[in-house]
Amino acid sequence: MATPRTMKAVQYEKYGRGAEGLKHVEVPVPSPKKGEVLLKMEAASINPIDWKIQKGMLRPFLPAKFPFTPVGDLAGEVVELGSGVTGFKPGDKVISISFPSGGGLAEYAVAPAALTVARPPEVSAVDGACLPAAASSALQLLKATGVSFDKKTSGSTGPKNVLVTAASGGVGHYAVQLAKLAGLHVTATCGARNVAIVQGLGADEVLDYKTPEGAALRSPSGRRYDAVANCAAGLSWPALKAVLSDEGGTAADVTPGVRAALTSLLQKVTFAKKRLAPLMLTPRREEKEWLVELARQGKLRTAVDSRYPLSRAQEAWAKSVDGHATGKIVVEIGGAE
Repeated sequence: MATPRTMKAVQYEKYGRGAEGLKHVEVPVPSPKKGEVLLKMEAASINPIDWKIQKGMLRPFLPAKFPFTPVGDLAGEVVELGSGVTGFKPGDKVISISFPSGGGLAEYAVAPAALTVARPPEVSAVDGACLPAAASSALQLLKATGVSFDKKTSGSTGPKNVLVTAASGGVGHYAVQLAKLAGLHVTATCGARNVAIVQGLGADEVLDYKTPEGAALRSPSGRRYDAVANCAAGLSWPALKAVLSDEGGTAADVTPGVRAALTSLLQKVTFAKKRLAPLMLTPRREEKEWLVELARQGKLRTAVDSRYPLSRAQEAWAKSVDGHATGKIVVEIGGAE
């Protein structure tokens, strides 16, 4: 079937206004440039960075221009190849990440071929769309604390006890599973309604963050952590430092600010035993391929909080902004409304 000339998309024209700022439009289907693939979209997963950009967090750098079609986590079918692209053909089912270009809330989107990987039939488009940013962040977060996923070295020299905060969220629920795959003892925090879910993901100990023990991040078994995968906004470095082992350890932070970067720099200069590692996601194709293979084998599960058709993208956006999703929020494209 020939690719149409126009498509349905959801865009915003200026900073702010949240879900109300999203508008349904009819726009030309993009053409893939050198090194890109054009996808007929099946699903897109919303991440907090998407609406933070809309709020102006990275103003004036992002978006590059208005109007802007947001969301960079993509799952779809290859329909056209840009020049120089090899390894794909029309009809291939794939997942990709397009950041900061976005484009996911549309019927068609372009994606960098270098960050696009095959999606096997065992992994649904919905699950596949959730992996690029969140699962990759969880993996890089744990690696930043010294966790090894090499079977030859895993558990021999790296951390043994890890704390995962906000463990029922998009990044956190993957971090719990990946930490267990690496052989770690996992203590996790989440809201009371999600304790059973996080236990089901494999966490050894689960704390309700609203209890005194949970607020203090204290392990019920009295363990001190040699690694922290911090997926919760608002936790200070002193709070994380207090629960790290006296022998030292690293707290990797998926929601860092300027202060976190400065703290980390100072610690490197002073050779501190307890360190903060701010994470800025660097998408890597080989990591994404490994995560997809784990999902294919059933070793990495995706918790989907909710799914919406493109016609209800504003509801999905508002749900993400609300900040209490269990797992991931997905917009399905091209299916039944």
